[in-house]
Amino acid sequence: MSRATVELPAVTQAFLTRPHTATLTTLRPDGSPHVTPVRFTFDATTGMVRVTTRAGARKARNVVAGGPTARVALCQADGFRWATLEGRAAVTDDPPRLAEAVRRYTVRYRAAPPASLDLVVIEVAVDRVLSLNL
Repeated sequence: MSRATVELPAVTQAFLTRPHTATLTTLRPDGSPHVTPVRFTFDATTGMVRVTTRAGARKARNVVAGGPTARVALCQADGFRWATLEGRAAVTDDPPRLAEAVRRYTVRYRAAPPASLDLVVIEVAVDRVLSLNL
């Protein structure tokens, strides 16, 4: 997966490090949106969003079904302040990449993600950022 560097103002980067939840929007095979709350991490250096989940979760299955052009949107809101990160997504169970996702999640949320035998990470190469009141 190619990664784009995303330039964000410091205030937006700070907002995206707060331990909030966000919504992740993926597209079902029929094209309808699937929106679900998630915890995530964002690496501004690489422009990468990581969402840990189960391989059998609808969001992961939607990304896999979308193939290499699967696009997603992740939106974190706090009152009337919000940031949306959009980009291409892929699902991986590669042990080093999964370990990095778990490490970052644990740092951000001060607890490990729920343990699952089929744990995977959805990686999003962010190529568009929208925000308001940040």
